[in-house]
Amino acid sequence: MTPTIRTTGADGILASTGRAVINATELAGKALLLLFRALGYIGSFWKKRSEIVTQMLVCGVHSVPVAMLVAAFSGMVIALQIGIELSDWGQSQRIGAIVAASMCRELGPVWIGVILAARVGSAMAAELGTMRVSEEIDALEVMSIDPAKFLVLPRVIALTIMAPVLTAYANLVGILGGAIVGKYQLGIHYRIYFDWAQRTLTSKDILSGLLIKAPIFGLTIAVVGCTFGLAVKASEGAEGVGNATRKSVVAALILIIVFNYFLTSLVRYL
Repeated sequence: MTPTIRTTGADGILASTGRAVINATELAGKALLLLFRALGYIGSFWKKRSEIVTQMLVCGVHSVPVAMLVAAFSGMVIALQIGIELSDWGQSQRIGAIVAASMCRELGPVWIGVILAARVGSAMAAELGTMRVSEEIDALEVMSIDPAKFLVLPRVIALTIMAPVLTAYANLVGILGGAIVGKYQLGIHYRIYFDWAQRTLTSKDILSGLLIKAPIFGLTIAVVGCTFGLAVKASEGAEGVGNATRKSVVAALILIIVFNYFLTSLVRYL
C-alpha cells in the first residue's frame, strides 16, 4: 500500500499553486485547440448561416437592453463625478472630452465584455454542459459530427461580430448620457459638450475599441464558455454544469481585464 504524503505549510501552498498553474495551462491549451478546430471549418460558415444568425440574435439583440442601460448610467456617472471636480477649477466644460474618451477607449468595450461574459458566456457553458451530461454531444461524435463545427463555430462567429456592434451602441449611449447630465446638472450646453468630444476623439480611439478590443473580447468569451461547457463530464450531472458555468464567467472576466491591459499598451504604438 502506497503511503499518502501530506503537505503542510509552505510545501502545501507551493503544491496547490503548482496544481492550479498546471490546471490553468491545460485548460488554456484545450481552449486554443478548440478554437483552432472551429476555425478549421471557417470555410463552411455560409452553410451554418442560419445557426450563426440565431446566435447573433441571442448574443446581441437580446443583450441590447441591459447593455444600453449600463452604458447610459456609466456615461452619466463619469460626467457627474468628473464634472463636479472640474467645476472647482472652472473646467467643467471639458467633461465631453473625458466622457467620450473614457467610453470609446476603455469603458465601452470592457463593459460590453463583462455583460456578454455574464449573460452569454455563462449560457454557452450551461447549454453545452447540459448537452454533455445528456450525452447529446456524444451522439454527435458517434455520427462523426465534430462539435467544434456544429456547436462552437456559430457561437464564436456570432459573438465576435456582435461584440463590436454592441460596443458601438454603448459608446454612443454613454456619451449621450453624459451630455444629459452635463446639460441638466452641470449647466454645460450640448454644443460645448459635443465640441469637446469631437476635438478629443481620434479615429484611433474609436477604431481601437471597435475593431481590436471588442472582437477579441467576444472571441475570448465564446471560446471560454464553449471550452468549460464541453469539459463537463456526464458523470458530474447538474453540479458539473453549475461549476462549469461559474468558472467560465470568472475565467472570461479575468481574461478580459488582462487582455484589456495588453491591448491598451499595444494600441499606443499603432
